This record gives sequence, C-alpha cells and structure tokens, in this order.
Amino acid sequence: MRSDDALAVLAQDDPAAFAALYVRYVDLVYRFCLRRLGERMAAEDATSRYFERVLRALPKYRAGSFRSWLFTIAYNTIADLHRAERKVQRIPPGWDAPDSQPGPEAHAIDADEGRWIRGLLAHLTEDQRHVIELRLAGLTDIEIAAVLGRSRGSVRTIQYRAIRKLRAILLPDAGDERHPGVDPDAKT
Repeated sequence: MRSDDALAVLAQDDPAAFAALYVRYVDLVYRFCLRRLGERMAAEDATSRYFERVLRALPKYRAGSFRSWLFTIAYNTIADLHRAERKVQRIPPGWDAPDSQPGPEAHAIDADEGRWIRGLLAHLTEDQRHVIELRLAGLTDIEIAAVLGRSRGSVRTIQYRAIRKLRAILLPDAGDERHPGVDPDAKT
C-alpha cells in the first residue's frame, strides 16, 4: 500500500491516482464536517467543496504531512462556510425533506448524539473546541499543530485543559484526583 505522500505526488501528474486518497479520506473528512456543521446536508456539501479545493491545490502540494495538509484545507473550508453562513439567512431547524436513506430512528439517534457532543463542545473555548474536533477526526498532536498553526506543546496544553473541562462537566462529583479543589474552568 502506497503512502499518502507517494499517492499525492503521483496524483499531481495523474489525477486518476487521487482516487485512492479520496477513498482513504472521504469518510474521515465527512465526519469532521458533520461534527463541525451539525447537519448532514451541510456536511455533504462541505465535503464536496473540500475535495474540489484539494484537487485544485494538489499541484502546489509539497511532500511532507499529506494528512495535515488535507485537514488544513478542511478546516479552512469549514471556516469559509461559517463566514458565508453569517451572511445568509438560514432555514429554521427542523425544516427538512424526508430522506429515503437510513430509517428515522438512526437519524434521530445520530442527531441526538451530535447535539449532545456539540452541547459539550459549546462549553469549551474556541481553541479547545477546534483541537478536540480535529482529535475526534483522528489527527495526531503534530497534525493538529500544523492545521492550527500552533506548536505541538500548545496543542497538548489546550487538549489537556479541554479534557479536564469536559471531565468536570460529565463527572462533576469525581473532582480532579491529582489536584483536589482545583476548578477546571478557572483561567490559568
């Protein structure tokens, strides 16, 4: 099996070679977009726009961490959609055409889980939320640092604080075993 970098270099000369990278990353990118946008249709649209951008940018790719490069584009695609969304009046939540795909129970469960996760992430700072979302997409500390333009140590610190905050929300009676009496929401 060829590495991502090898396939990317091949795809620069032969766009058909990009198919293997697409298959490798489409589900991961879709889940990232769904987690960030919260709606299936918006995530599908973002995933489509994302891969169009990747194909246009592919000739400029220089071997390195292909996965970090991909998620930098995904991160920027979502940011662009959020900026555009502020300018457009949104259709009220709940207004949606019926779907012939998986049954309503599966969608309801997925939607509930998505709302629950987004509700938890809403308690985090913007930096913490971005780090956790990228971690949930499967990126490593180094890859997240590359996407966000931060140091690996900064990403690890942000992630640690986010996890402490989430733990305090989910397990309020557990406290912090290593630092009793420390408020995880306190600014450090």
